[in-house]
Amino acid sequence: VRRKGAGGPGHGAAMANTRFMYVRQFEEDPACLRNTYMVVRLDGRGFTKFTKAHGFAKPNDVRALALMNRAALDVAKQFSEIFVAFGQSDEYSFAFRRDAQVFGRRQSKILSTIVSLFSAAYVFYWAEEMGKDCPLTTIPQFDGRIVIYPSLTNLADYFRWRQADCHINNLYNTVFWALVNKGGYDERAAEQKLSGTVSKDKHEIMFSQFGINYNNEPAMFRKGSLILRHDLDDQGFPKPVGEDAPAADAAVGETSMAGLEQERPKRKKQRAKARVAGPPQVLHVDFMKDAFWDALADY
Repeated sequence: VRRKGAGGPGHGAAMANTRFMYVRQFEEDPACLRNTYMVVRLDGRGFTKFTKAHGFAKPNDVRALALMNRAALDVAKQFSEIFVAFGQSDEYSFAFRRDAQVFGRRQSKILSTIVSLFSAAYVFYWAEEMGKDCPLTTIPQFDGRIVIYPSLTNLADYFRWRQADCHINNLYNTVFWALVNKGGYDERAAEQKLSGTVSKDKHEIMFSQFGINYNNEPAMFRKGSLILRHDLDDQGFPKPVGEDAPAADAAVGETSMAGLEQERPKRKKQRAKARVAGPPQVLHVDFMKDAFWDALADY
């Protein structure tokens, strides 16, 4: 079997016209609906076993979270149409702009590329982030899916859901591992003690028995990791960028219909410039309020 293009000039074209080409009719490559937000979510596969094999610290391993963030930053840097991403534990979600045209919005191409890039980066940076005393002994795996959201409200609620999940899981894990690591409980006994407890009860156990004020735990543990291309203002909301873009929009009202077609390319470039913002950065902040997402409405 010869590789495509291995037979010299013209070989690939000759192969493409053989009678075997009909098999391409069986390929399916659906595209994501236009003018919607595409979210690619990655999850570690079999990570309970993987983390035990590599001795991850419980309830949170700072090195492992930093490794996830670094791999996610590589994805965001290579795909400029990703405008927000969020990660916690062994998962990461990447949101593309509504007008993203990456790979013609083909689902399989987008998903396979991001999963492979993230996985490769995770392995590539392992030694640097985890240290020489924690060699990689088994192969990490990530699965992925693409979900499309028709509105900014839907997208915001998706990310709010993931941050709420981060808080709930981390609160439970923090008190659970305090009982195991500091309280002398085995894992089954700790699980039984926490059965039926609510948030207030967990806070009380941590503070009264172990002197842990949950609100003083690192923000990365409690709030997860947000990747954004904006700086935040004093209220914690994304700062606007591309200040010339609104001025361009305002000028449209004074533009004659004859000159409108000439004005549109300029406005399009200005809006694109506004959406580029800065390089992606990792933040550990709340993003539950509507005002946070209103600042990202241009995407």
